[in-house]
Amino acid sequence: MSAPGPSTVCVLGAGGFIGSHLVEGLLREGRRVVGVDQESPKVEHLLGKPGFDFRLFDLRDEARLRRAVEDADAVVNLASLCNPALYSPRGLEVVESNFLRALPVVRACRERGRHLVQFSTCEVYGRTLASYAPEGSAFRADPANWVLSEERTPLVLGPVERTRWSYAAAKQLLERVLVAEGREHGLRWTVVRPFNFLGTRMDYLPGIEGEGTPRVLACFLAALLRGAPLTLVDGGRARRCFTAVEDAVDATIRILDRPEAAGGRVFNVGNPGNEVTIAGLADRMIRAWEAATGERWAHGTRSVPAEEFYGEGYEDSDRRVPDVERARTLLGWEPRRPLDEVLRFVVGETVRVHGARLPG
Repeated sequence: MSAPGPSTVCVLGAGGFIGSHLVEGLLREGRRVVGVDQESPKVEHLLGKPGFDFRLFDLRDEARLRRAVEDADAVVNLASLCNPALYSPRGLEVVESNFLRALPVVRACRERGRHLVQFSTCEVYGRTLASYAPEGSAFRADPANWVLSEERTPLVLGPVERTRWSYAAAKQLLERVLVAEGREHGLRWTVVRPFNFLGTRMDYLPGIEGEGTPRVLACFLAALLRGAPLTLVDGGRARRCFTAVEDAVDATIRILDRPEAAGGRVFNVGNPGNEVTIAGLADRMIRAWEAATGERWAHGTRSVPAEEFYGEGYEDSDRRVPDVERARTLLGWEPRRPLDEVLRFVVGETVRVHGARLPG
């Protein structure tokens, strides 16, 4: 039986964390995937599978990009530089990757009449309005000032000296380009704002799969496997709603299958039921590690200032709770996987692959 949506999907960034899971989901449904990336380790297990046409090239090769877009019925653009540790020291590269390099994708989709599903970020919301109010105030407690709505919530980024916002600013400007392209040139577009997706194949374990500072899940996993304290930036007070990557894939496929409902709209994709502080995430990962290994964790956590961990110019968003009513109503989508279930699986898989301890 043929799939209800586009039979061939071009996935830009197919070799990344989200992209590799999306390719799996599309192939399971019997669709053909034109995957594009500069590397392939996370999709090695998919290479050679029927329906998967993987093309290894840089998106700056516009001739090959146009051919990839032309060979598909719809395009999902996941290509992005999205590691918070890079936002301050490599701000120019962040803006180039997330805005300038996306413009040829937009043009190619407009010229060929393809539906573009562009992944943005929940970071475009910046800080909540509630974060500017005194602790204990009625304004701070009102959900209208911290639940993030695609239509109502203002996008509050910090001053330009806070270079941490380079990523969010680039993504926000790209969203505005899509709106203008749609109104002025008929581009068919949909924006996804992801809320902290979690799952296997996310980032890398520093010291064994790469060097540098990955996002929080991989940082915590590496600490667990090394028997080192889990590092909490500014005490881990920031709050996040973590979302299973499988739920995200489900939402993306529903967008592809409902182009009329999804066209010209922004969708929050997140799980409001999985809200936790980063310190709480550390505690839950420790419990998952204890369950996976049968060992008691004796190394605790440690707190470091944000500018020591991320570098000068860093500023964080305080809280990210998505309003997902639009996705419920128009896509029939609901996030399903609870945080502890996701963490047990990810931690368990990491222990299975690497053992309970890394060297060093």
